Amino acid sequence: MPIIAPTQEQLDDLQTISNEGPLVMVNLLRFKPKGGEAMYEKYSQLTMPILNKIGAQVVYYGSDGMTFIGDDRWDVVLLVQYPSRSAFYKMISDPEYVEASQFRAEALEDSRLYITRPQYVAWDNP
Repeated sequence: MPIIAPTQEQLDDLQTISNEGPLVMVNLLRFKPKGGEAMYEKYSQLTMPILNKIGAQVVYYGSDGMTFIGDDRWDVVLLVQYPSRSAFYKMISDPEYVEASQFRAEALEDSRLYITRPQYVAWDNP
């Protein structure tokens, strides 16, 4: 079953995440075959000013991937870093974002969004 929006339970769970430090959202996106990518581009154009306003940034946008392990197929992997949980919540609550998100819904056949917290590990320092 395609998933393109969070459940109410997931929105409620978002509030339980610590507001300390940045979060990186891992987006896995599968576009609708006809016009999905163009609709997502429109969503992105409308969303970028909001990301800038809250201090978030796109860390990575990659396409043309090949599944090496597993059987899922995604058109795009997108990583967006937010300065805090509250910054992310501020974005998804912004009326301009809510309006822009209709284009995301029209664009996607399926998606996943993972909330991660950057970890600094020994191999970060040579």
